[in-house]
Amino acid sequence: MFWDLVLALLLPFAPTASDAWHARFAAPVYPAAIVDSMSVEAFSPQRSDFQVSFGTHEVSHRLMAMFVLPNETVPVSVQGESASYELAAQGGTARAAGANRWTWTAPSRAGVYPIEVRDPASGQTTTLNVFVMVPNSLVRGGYLNGYRIGKYPATRTGFEENYAPPVGFVEVTPEMENVAVSPHFTLGQFVCKEPGSPRYLVLKTDLLEKLETILAMLNDRGVEAYTFSILSAYRTPFYNAAIGNVTSYSRHHYGDAADIYVDRDGDGRMDDINGDGRFNLADARVLQGIADEINRGEQFAGLTGGLGAYEPTGAHGAFVHVDVRGFDVRWGA
Repeated sequence: MFWDLVLALLLPFAPTASDAWHARFAAPVYPAAIVDSMSVEAFSPQRSDFQVSFGTHEVSHRLMAMFVLPNETVPVSVQGESASYELAAQGGTARAAGANRWTWTAPSRAGVYPIEVRDPASGQTTTLNVFVMVPNSLVRGGYLNGYRIGKYPATRTGFEENYAPPVGFVEVTPEMENVAVSPHFTLGQFVCKEPGSPRYLVLKTDLLEKLETILAMLNDRGVEAYTFSILSAYRTPFYNAAIGNVTSYSRHHYGDAADIYVDRDGDGRMDDINGDGRFNLADARVLQGIADEINRGEQFAGLTGGLGAYEPTGAHGAFVHVDVRGFDVRWGA
């Protein structure tokens, strides 16, 4: 609440969105089936017996987000035991490209468009909630449709793949916040705390894969948790500067970082997950240790990134920063 008030004072008059903008980029109505990923209280990994590949990603979760630009064409394929899988797309254009292979071309209008891949033999499905983004080229004077993004730094020399400005932004209306982006996370968990309606964010599929992996490993070790609470995920460059963060290349700018903690009792602070009767840094160390295993494990290639554990303060409980920047780096307590 405090930073919402600060930002309200700092924000100058924002440009008003035109009718033409909404005609082209307003999010469409989306099916209710893709919204409620948080209705099951008991944790389960929610994986299928087959893998779905799209672009550079390969997933086995029964639900995962994909992020594309308007009119972008993406290859989709399935690896599994069935001879013939089925694909159904609610929007865009899907074309067969061989056995268990398709190409899917996104609509020109920003929004969310589910793609379902089904194994007719077992009935198992994987849903890709595909978010068609608003292109970065439409940011004007640091604003996108009236929402202040700020200015991204120039691409970091030597790290061009991971430190280039985002190609697009997901439009998030209040109705969109409950849309599932993976089995145990929703879009609204990742939005910037900068106020606005709609808001815009950047989110990477690899981050969702890493969070789901940490969550599954935590449950395997006897700590029951259905999701993580997220202290901070995406931050616009403007918001990051407004809260006093001087990091020019914060991974929170790029949609692949999250500050996470376990909060099953809903008090807004890290639970006593190590069972020692105290609420301190030792609880964050549990998550830190799991994330460290992922950073170092060959089987988790593609999920390597930054890692830092933070002690509790008067403003927040203990938490852990994780990201998927592509190389192993660590800091903090």
